[in-house]
Amino acid sequence: MNTQDLLRDLIAFQTVSADSNRALIDYCADLLKTAGADVTIIEDGTGQKANLYATIGPKNLPGVLLSGHTDVVPVVGQNWTVPPFEMTTADGKLFGRGTTDMKGFVACAMSAALNASKRTLKTPLHLALSYDEEIGCIGVRSMIEMLTNAPFRPRLCIVGEPTLMAVATGHKGKSAYRVTCTGREAHSALAPTALNAIHLACDMISFIRDLQAEITCGSVQDDDYDVPYTTLHIGKIEGGLALNIVPNHTEFIFEIRNLSQDDPGALLAKISEHAEVLLQPLRADFPEASIEIELTNAYPSLDTSKDAEVVGFVKSLTGSNNTIKVAFGTEGGLFSSHLDIPTVICGPGSMSQGHKPDEFVAIDQLNKCDAMLDALLERLVIGI
Repeated sequence: MNTQDLLRDLIAFQTVSADSNRALIDYCADLLKTAGADVTIIEDGTGQKANLYATIGPKNLPGVLLSGHTDVVPVVGQNWTVPPFEMTTADGKLFGRGTTDMKGFVACAMSAALNASKRTLKTPLHLALSYDEEIGCIGVRSMIEMLTNAPFRPRLCIVGEPTLMAVATGHKGKSAYRVTCTGREAHSALAPTALNAIHLACDMISFIRDLQAEITCGSVQDDDYDVPYTTLHIGKIEGGLALNIVPNHTEFIFEIRNLSQDDPGALLAKISEHAEVLLQPLRADFPEASIEIELTNAYPSLDTSKDAEVVGFVKSLTGSNNTIKVAFGTEGGLFSSHLDIPTVICGPGSMSQGHKPDEFVAIDQLNKCDAMLDALLERLVIGI
């Protein structure tokens, strides 16, 4: 099967993160097992979702890992002009949910794995397919745990998120938090006798915005990024029951997307300290007053040195002379920080097409990815 045939099949599996990816994983596993690959399935607690880890070639040596996620974002509420879960070909482009983010690369990696099974490799090829990447790089963590205890880890990793086939050496880390503010309710006619939880939340949000302004003008910058500094963002706020009730409960969620040079824990400490400053003068009259900050999800940044072996190696496969950094997060930071596997990001398509209606990947981009992986197989045959 060629890459486009594989992509057509992969798109047909409706692997929105809220749903199962198991049928897609079983499809890939069957193809790989038939080709003689050593395949491990890592299920979640329900058995409805799973990671796949496969090895082609020698099983007692570190090899090259191709990493991709199998889940996609929803299509509900988007105005598609083509069927989102069928591949449509037009104007040199392949349309469908996940074509660029990132089933296009998964199809290329599967094609490379099937081709590798027909060769005698001196260095093994590994394939990692994960679930629930789109909701915070959650599913891959059980695969990370498996590899932590493995006798051999991959020598290097290529995460195939869309970069227009440029070699990306970094992305920011992300930490997501829920802030719960508790006050005291009262009739709005007696508002000064109560403690308005929305006001508490607004005071916290104002501090976070001031902190962002301080960071924006700070000395820690990385011009390889479109936004060259760490960002703080409030994404949702909920509170209040009716206009004539002073609210006693408000929640909001915010994130920190940090440069590798910035410590999100240090920023959180400043935010927590400000919460205490706000609460201290209120406690005598409102002992129930509180501001609780809960970490809900986090993944680390990726910051691979431009001089690292993996960077030069992948550049030699693509013919590229330059490197970039990407704005979006990937599982690459987990492979790098948790397993110490040198990692870069390089894949077909552009994230400017991701998460949108009529998502597409250019056929030329898939061809370039196939060429990179063909070059990789030649290197694995002679050994690296």
